[in-house]
This record gives sequence, C-alpha cells and structure tokens, in this order.
Amino acid sequence: MALCYRKLMSDPLMEKTSGWRGTREVWIEAAYQALIEHGIEAVKVMPLADRLGLSRTSFYGHFSDRKDLLDALITQWQSKNTGNLVKRTEDYAETITEALLNLFDLWLLPELFDSRLEFAMRNWAHADITLTPMLEEADRVRIEAFTAMFERFGYEHASADVRANTMYLTQIGYISIVKDRPNEPLGPRLQRMPHYIEIFTGKTVSDAEFARFLARHPLPSA
Repeated sequence: MALCYRKLMSDPLMEKTSGWRGTREVWIEAAYQALIEHGIEAVKVMPLADRLGLSRTSFYGHFSDRKDLLDALITQWQSKNTGNLVKRTEDYAETITEALLNLFDLWLLPELFDSRLEFAMRNWAHADITLTPMLEEADRVRIEAFTAMFERFGYEHASADVRANTMYLTQIGYISIVKDRPNEPLGPRLQRMPHYIEIFTGKTVSDAEFARFLARHPLPSA
C-alpha cells in the first residue's frame, strides 16, 4: 500500500486532475503513516488533507467521520498482524522447530506482520482506554494460537501455555525496544533465532531447517 501511495502522490497527471478526491486506500495509508510517525493525535482530517494536497470535503467522499477512518486502521491491524499470525501458526511443519521458524518469518517480513503498526497501536491503546478490550482480545487470540501450535506437536497444555506466553511476551517486548534501533544488523539477529527456538521448545533446529529459513531471508549484499 505504501508503494501505491507514493506512486499516486508523485504522479503529475494525478496531481493535475481536477476534482480528484483520492481513494479510500490513499487516505488510510496517509493515516497509517501519521499514526506510526507521530501517534494517534496526528490522525486528524485536516492535517491528512494537507498532507495529501486534498480538501477536507474530499475526505467525506470516502469516510463518514474520523472514527470511520480510525476503525479502518484498527481493521488493517487486526487483519495483518493478528490474522497473519494465526494463519502462520497453522502452516504445515514437520517439527515444532520448523513451525517456529515459519512463525519467525513474521518478525522479519513487515508485509506479514507490521511491527511499527503494532507498537503504534499499543501506544494508542495507552492513550485511549476504550481500546483496552480490543488489545486484550488480540493478545488472547495470538497466545491461544501459539498454545495450540505447541499442543499439536505433543506438548501438554500447561507446558504449551507457558511456552506460548514466554515466546509472545518476548516478541512484544522486543518490538517496544527495537523501535529505537531501526538499523539493527540482520545477521546477528538471524543467528540468534535457533537459540531462541531451543529455549522456547527444548528442541534443536536442524541444519536443513535453518538452511531453508536462511534461504527465505538472505542477508543484504555488502
């Protein structure tokens, strides 16, 4: 969506087209950028209109009010982060270690799990307690998906629950820290992942499993 947004906003023909009101997707993308850059207080109609070079009136061609736009951001977060996370826990894997490597794809591919959006949503919920039940529900659904994944590979419920909570809370804590380290080297992070998995599962990642994982996440050329 970000690429589409940039393309639209840089298209001189689009800029010159009389009466163009943008699209719903362009408004959502602008709201998303404002949210992750400056927080929920920046997601307001007039600042977004100025950012897009559009009129306030054009906003109402796509949304009934600001809450409608905020609901669209929430839906995007639920679908992308919670939806993709649950789907990834259900993907085929022959071992629990392979299952966790599949899951770890989320932490490396923002098109699957948007860590910046996750952090922004949690900050938003701190500022607006009406979002607390929504956030608690997302955490519950995700941890239950992790727990079910462990149970499919033979872990007793109590053990699966503790492992799921440990893994989830570790990653959410990591998201809150890494925002201040946007240029963290990928290499050391990748090399730590088999050790995380051994801690979470009590099992060792095989060389073949890790080789397939690295093939999906090649290091950038020097």
